[in-house]
Amino acid sequence: MMQISSDPCNKHSLLNVMNRFMAAANNMDETIMVPSLLRDVPLEDQEGQESISHNNNIEPTIPSKQRDMYEHYLLLKSIRNDMEWGLLKRELNSGASLLEMAVKQEEQQQHNEKNGVPPEDGSDLEGQFHYHLKGLFGVLAKLTVQADHLTNRYKREIGGSNFMR
Repeated sequence: MMQISSDPCNKHSLLNVMNRFMAAANNMDETIMVPSLLRDVPLEDQEGQESISHNNNIEPTIPSKQRDMYEHYLLLKSIRNDMEWGLLKRELNSGASLLEMAVKQEEQQQHNEKNGVPPEDGSDLEGQFHYHLKGLFGVLAKLTVQADHLTNRYKREIGGSNFMR
């Protein structure tokens, strides 16, 4: 069995980034005892959060498709569950068999070839890997910040009883 060393270079490993998100999502889930209190509460603070500071970089916030904190909470929990259980469970729950999924993928590839889309023949697997790895790091870092923000906001609001109507 391979052991993961505790080198400082591991600080930026994919496993470390995934563990940070999972810890933030678990903390959020343990802290938010009554998720229904998040309904109809806008995602952003009322003061208007113009940007998020992350690792000394200021990133402008992107308007979210989630309408309230409750939907955002459900999204973060869903992503955490997908990471824990994998996407196969979700696809199997949708009723499609593995054979049906393989046939659908083959049909998509044939459609792409007919329309002039170059096939993904794996000629640059290393480039594809690094492209997706970089994207995964970015997404997980943002999701971790969002889970922490949601948890802290819930604590602030509950402490001030602002959720109570």
